[in-house]
Amino acid sequence: MTQQKLLLLSTGGTIASVISEEGLAPGESGEDLLKMVGNLPYQIDVKDILNLDSSNIQPEEWKTIAEDIYKYRHDYDGIVVSHGTDTMAYTASMMTFMLQNIDVPVVFTGSQVPINVLLSDAPDNMRLAFAAAASLQPGIYLAFDSKVMRGCRAVKVRTTAFNAFESVNFPPVAEVTSDGLEIKIPEQWQPRQCILNTAIDTNVSLIKLFPGFDPALLHAMAENGCHGIVIEAYGLGGMTFIRRNVAAAIGELIRKGIPVIAASQCLYERSDLTKYEVGRQALLEGAISARDMTSESAITKLMWGLGQGMDVKDIDKFFNTNVAGEVTIDELN
Repeated sequence: MTQQKLLLLSTGGTIASVISEEGLAPGESGEDLLKMVGNLPYQIDVKDILNLDSSNIQPEEWKTIAEDIYKYRHDYDGIVVSHGTDTMAYTASMMTFMLQNIDVPVVFTGSQVPINVLLSDAPDNMRLAFAAAASLQPGIYLAFDSKVMRGCRAVKVRTTAFNAFESVNFPPVAEVTSDGLEIKIPEQWQPRQCILNTAIDTNVSLIKLFPGFDPALLHAMAENGCHGIVIEAYGLGGMTFIRRNVAAAIGELIRKGIPVIAASQCLYERSDLTKYEVGRQALLEGAISARDMTSESAITKLMWGLGQGMDVKDIDKFFNTNVAGEVTIDELN
């Protein structure tokens, strides 16, 4: 049987870090990572495309990663991207929009401990990522601690524990069991043309509502060039409308052509602006519900939509569209 041909794109991160005078910093190459993982039943090529702590991975690096995935996708059966954990969920979410209809499995992974440390979680995570890239349907995934999840549903929820990532509001696609990699939810991939589109607008903001929040800050953001805002509101999407009228401020921004997305501060379950008065006020003003999207997915989706030149109405329609499994549409009317 012919070995599957896989590609490792190395970008740095904790997994590749070594001790320096300034603290842990990326230092291992992709070939170094592969050697420390040990023998794998695949033909694997390696390309080092970045060497950064993921806190330094920004939109410019997203473009590089997307372009390289797109460039090499037809040369391999699957692609693994090693990446730092701190912003990996953002990168994986953005790839969902920059590489819509991707026609090869792309699996992001990393580790909480450098691969050169005894008992690191890196070797297992790498083995899992390669197995997923060789087994799953095309799509953007994140593999960590024996679980594989959709990239647009993954969130980093722990700073040091090995089970750092969780799949939010959608079950893991696959898990490691005593039988190997068990696919829990077969992805229904339909062959379509993959389109590379890296145009985004980064003049956006993600804010968390808190008691006493001054809505004048929303206007200040707009006056300083902010083109769209995601607000993590209370519970199902409640927002203040007495004394500090956040809902009214949202309406004023929307009438100026600045879309405002209403997400929930709660990690699990959805926002629903229709249930409470404090949500309906915002809804009446034009706030757009993020439903059950992660904040990482909501902000990257907003960046990408604005980058396509979408206006408020277009963004509303876009957020009511399930592009690649990032949102559950049938939860709300």
